[in-house]
Amino acid sequence: MPAVNGPAQWWDQLLHHDRVLTLPVELPWFGEVTGRGVFNLYVTLAVLAVGGLAVVVLRQPELRTRWTTWVLIAPVVGIPIWLGRGPTALLAVLLAVLAVIEFARLIALPRPETWLLLILAVLYPVAAWQWPELLLLAPVIALGCALPAILRGDTTLGVERAAFTAFGSIWLCWSLAHLVVLWEDAFVVVFAAAAADVAAYAGGKSLRRFRWAARPLSPLSPNKTVGGLVGAVLGAVLILLILGELSVGMVVAVAVGGVLGDLLESMMKRRAGVKDAGAWLPGFGGLLDRVDSLLVVLPLAAVLG
Repeated sequence: MPAVNGPAQWWDQLLHHDRVLTLPVELPWFGEVTGRGVFNLYVTLAVLAVGGLAVVVLRQPELRTRWTTWVLIAPVVGIPIWLGRGPTALLAVLLAVLAVIEFARLIALPRPETWLLLILAVLYPVAAWQWPELLLLAPVIALGCALPAILRGDTTLGVERAAFTAFGSIWLCWSLAHLVVLWEDAFVVVFAAAAADVAAYAGGKSLRRFRWAARPLSPLSPNKTVGGLVGAVLGAVLILLILGELSVGMVVAVAVGGVLGDLLESMMKRRAGVKDAGAWLPGFGGLLDRVDSLLVVLPLAAVLG
């Protein structure tokens, strides 16, 4: 690296260093592995190690749950992205299908609308992989989600059915397709969202002695406070700086988008009168409880990042 002659040059190098590293050992079938993915791997392991140490020291069950969630999510998301855009699309399909199933149960969505969303859960990620321009049709498809209620002539719950289906088509299917749209940057976005999520919890706990920080952002979730939002912003700035993706747009997408995603799912669960969106992940609730922040972060990152 060239010599650094001043603070401005040092800051510029910190922001724009290529962050390309090589694994110290060759992998079977792959040989020598070089690239930003190796750097991201090291950062991921380091951050998870620091988070694990915090879990041991603080002994907070909620922090342990969040940390364990992201330990599990990191390889599930990272490996398909490393393998290519096709495997990333397959991952998006799997997540979208599971999310639609939980969403349909949560709001008691009728079977025709559920099947429509399941079809879109497959079509949106495939379109993002092969024909990304088709994602621009999302508003038209959302309007088309009223067709089952229209064809059935449902004058009692038709509007509600159409609205929930249209919302689900955007919130779940279209949003998760942005794993494919972002592709090589998707892991950075997902990992930054994970770090911001943990930082939001830490900020909410550490700053709660201040009156301004203890204010809830919404009655939907008293645990989502101004202090938590501050923590999320600081965490997002730090991890995005380390990963070389720091920008105002990305900070807004990761920090603010993550908090909004949590609140959005809280609103859905409050309506349904349940604590968790699902129960198939013992101790963790359902898939929506784990990826709710990403449902807003992903499309925001694609637009603002």
